[in-house]
Amino acid sequence: MNYQQALHYMYAHLPMFYRIGAKAYKKDLSRTIELCQHLNHPEKKLKCIHVAGTNGKGSISHILAAVLQEHGYKTGLYVSPHYKDFRERIKINGVYIPKRYITRFIERNKAKIEEVKPSFFEMTVAMAFNYFADEKVDYAIIETGLGGRLDSTNVIQPLLSVISNISWDHMDLLGDTLELIAREKAGIIKPNAPVIIGRKQIETDRVFINKAQEENTKIFFAEDEITTSYAESKINMNDEILFNPDLKGPFQLENYRTAYEACKILQKENIIPLKYSGIKSAFEHVSALTNMIGRWHWMNSDKKILVDSAHNVDGIKFLCDWISTQDYSHIHIVCGFVKDKDLDRVLRLFPSGAEYYFTQAIIPRALDSELLRQQALKYNLLGKSYRKVRTALNAAKKKSQKNDLIVVCGSIFVVAEVI
Repeated sequence: MNYQQALHYMYAHLPMFYRIGAKAYKKDLSRTIELCQHLNHPEKKLKCIHVAGTNGKGSISHILAAVLQEHGYKTGLYVSPHYKDFRERIKINGVYIPKRYITRFIERNKAKIEEVKPSFFEMTVAMAFNYFADEKVDYAIIETGLGGRLDSTNVIQPLLSVISNISWDHMDLLGDTLELIAREKAGIIKPNAPVIIGRKQIETDRVFINKAQEENTKIFFAEDEITTSYAESKINMNDEILFNPDLKGPFQLENYRTAYEACKILQKENIIPLKYSGIKSAFEHVSALTNMIGRWHWMNSDKKILVDSAHNVDGIKFLCDWISTQDYSHIHIVCGFVKDKDLDRVLRLFPSGAEYYFTQAIIPRALDSELLRQQALKYNLLGKSYRKVRTALNAAKKKSQKNDLIVVCGSIFVVAEVI
């Protein structure tokens, strides 16, 4: 078996949430536990930081990985989904997991995989744990995939838990209120592992406080602990650290604040020794250190093209609020969504004055572009539908003038086809 055959086996034989949606979601941890037991429990050999939340958890995971790398620690990073290459999900010090490791893992464990019948995500989580254990990483940053309580990553006992924020997403699986969604995310809170909450929210604060009390662990709200400000394109954290942020976008201030609070608690609680100089340097070089892609990406083009993974209520609100402050002549928005997205909550946030290019990614879960166009009409969002993302982007580029802005958003899988 070579690498391409291993990938084909995973894609063809294992249910994949990002392609088919809820049918691939397994609502218990039994298969992950069985796989980890078969692998001699690699998750128990790791020192982990566990990161959950609706938005920002991927950025926070990369920021924290960068901080640990900058301090000389061999750092594993598990995130999802991937954009272009499956190996984006599993990295050590920013370097993708080797193709040969993936091939050997499938070859050696194929019989067990076929016996357990895990989802694609469950198998990937087990692979990541095994790789990090084999490579004897000092620490591993583990991002949840969906929710928290029943997420496949939730078999670890972390040193620290981080929950970025709570917004409406995956309501069919996690609950149709912010409180219910928060309860699922709160499932990563464990005994003897302090938890950082990135954003204070009336609907969810008590959920996290109660869960922390149940687990007899400390809880910290980054918003209470850290004050932030911009100063000449730099971010100031409580007058303690001033840095030029590597990660751009209106939402990254909150992510940096949450990550900084996590760093302070790691120091304060004597969990991992860190220095302010190392934190500052890492905050300024996240992308280079961790090989991070897909967030607030300006394309190298003669046109002004912003590509961002905003795909749910919180992310789209940040993006559209930013758009409203910009002084471009005209805005062109290329967007596509998946079928299970709550379009009414999302579409009402978009500016009615923009020109739209409705499209769909090449996955079964993608919402038909013409159906999206028709739904958008209810909110006076006008434009044409395109079956291919590249065709939609090319149409926007052709139509746009010198002082116009093109924005690509709505689905991670739409973004993946243009970056």
